[in-house]
Amino acid sequence: MASNFGELVLLLGDHHIPSRSVSIPEPFQRMLIPNKMQHIVCTGNIGSVEEYQRLRELVGGTAASNVHCVSGEYDSINSSDATQHNATSVSIESGAAVAIPSFPETKVIQLGSFRVGIIGGHQVVPWGDMSALSMVRRRLNVDVLICGWRRKNGVVEHEGGYYIFPGSITGAYSSHTADVHPSFILLAVQGNKVVCYVYELINGEVDVSKTEFSKR
Repeated sequence: MASNFGELVLLLGDHHIPSRSVSIPEPFQRMLIPNKMQHIVCTGNIGSVEEYQRLRELVGGTAASNVHCVSGEYDSINSSDATQHNATSVSIESGAAVAIPSFPETKVIQLGSFRVGIIGGHQVVPWGDMSALSMVRRRLNVDVLICGWRRKNGVVEHEGGYYIFPGSITGAYSSHTADVHPSFILLAVQGNKVVCYVYELINGEVDVSKTEFSKR
């Protein structure tokens, strides 16, 4: 992952650790080297404070402002438990309160010339519907919408906007499919151009595909 590609942005999410997955697959762990990425974008369902700390470490450990997370369907705000754990939210997926920061339902950031929206995806009905996602993109007034929950990864151009689906970094199953390949996406942002690398673990081997798009 060379830094001369531009501003590097790691997209990932739906860890579901430890409830549905034990850890990020070893081939991916070897690739995710600290201080190589300038931004981390997470679509939610991290599952534990340890995994959130891992994300922070990837951008140097102290640059929490460069870790952009939204709330997934199994992330929940709970004021009493948050006070007890000296935090503002908890993960309830595993049945026990785990102190993690409170994440918003949506977030908008600027990457190069692109205004980028981030959502967990579970709140979009019908689930994964492109017309519904297009409405969200227009409401957030963004060029690119990064969406979690949907386990099929990749980049989709639809109605004048771009939609990026990182998939699940651990290959965790979802309520609509159990057959999931672990995946994440790396963006190389250079002004009004984005090169998108999709990393997918298939039968123990990392498959990489590449997509490019520019701002009109």
